[in-house]
Amino acid sequence: MEELPVPHNIKISNITCDSFKISWEMDSKSKDRITHYFIDLNKKENKNSNKFKHKDVPTKLVAKAVPLPMTVRGHWFLSPRTEYTVAVQTASKQVDGDYVVSEWSEIIEFCTADYSKVHLTQLLEKAEVIAGRMLKFSVFYRNQHKEYFDYVREHNGNAMQPSVKDNSGSHGSPISGKLEGIFFSCSTEFNTGKPPQDSPYGRYRFEIAAEKLFNPNTNLYFGDFYCMYTAYHYVILVIAPVGSPGDEFCKQRLPQLNSKDNKFLTCTEEDGVLVYHHAQDVILEVIYTDPVDLSLGTVAEITGHQLMSLSTANAKKDPSCKTCNISVGR
Repeated sequence: MEELPVPHNIKISNITCDSFKISWEMDSKSKDRITHYFIDLNKKENKNSNKFKHKDVPTKLVAKAVPLPMTVRGHWFLSPRTEYTVAVQTASKQVDGDYVVSEWSEIIEFCTADYSKVHLTQLLEKAEVIAGRMLKFSVFYRNQHKEYFDYVREHNGNAMQPSVKDNSGSHGSPISGKLEGIFFSCSTEFNTGKPPQDSPYGRYRFEIAAEKLFNPNTNLYFGDFYCMYTAYHYVILVIAPVGSPGDEFCKQRLPQLNSKDNKFLTCTEEDGVLVYHHAQDVILEVIYTDPVDLSLGTVAEITGHQLMSLSTANAKKDPSCKTCNISVGR
């Protein structure tokens, strides 16, 4: 009996955060005997991974021989933005139920995609459920160390410059490691209506009137929803001046919110004055995508504590939380 053809020239296409298409070439000899394909998919080894941590069990998919390309979806819990290796062999099922198989193909590497707008909209809808009532606010603020503001004055011409967002939040977020912006907060204390005096990010605070950053000349986008093994949740929003590079980046990747009517952050007009509200029951992290000159606001030392435990820098999302996870990826 002739050996079964070995797949070669494997091609991966139509990659999403939780699916892909796979095709390959094979010699025509004995091709008609093929009844199944075996596909072996594994997460690519991370050289820095913990050697004592339990490794993922290699997963072999047995699929009926269908016309190529074949869509692989739902056979594994594929994670977004994750590197995988894949290899294929052809198989022929025998009368006794056993399989005759070819040799394995070469191993191909590929990386799954970020969350699409569809997935982010699912996250958005989950975040809306717990956002809570809206509280009035009037300033955005950014806490940093004194050295940060000194550097901005001396080396950046007095303007805070956008920097690439870290990898905190959802693993599949399309803004992590890609979007450039400046982080601001807008949360207020319930009893005073003013920003809290404590901060995880430094004892010096830049405050700027809300209308300087968020107004009819800006667009608002939903970026992420996550928690860090805690009871409280974070929502990342992006404010981008209309037509700016940040706006173009977000328009392609993120759900846009109605600035006047959404569950997280609103800008409305009352008697000719812009009025601002933020959601009470989530912690908002607002990314502004353009430089901000310090002369547009004030810098002062806070009187409270520096609560480092509340920092979200490169924080990993809790993959088991039912409140802020969707069914695809992690």
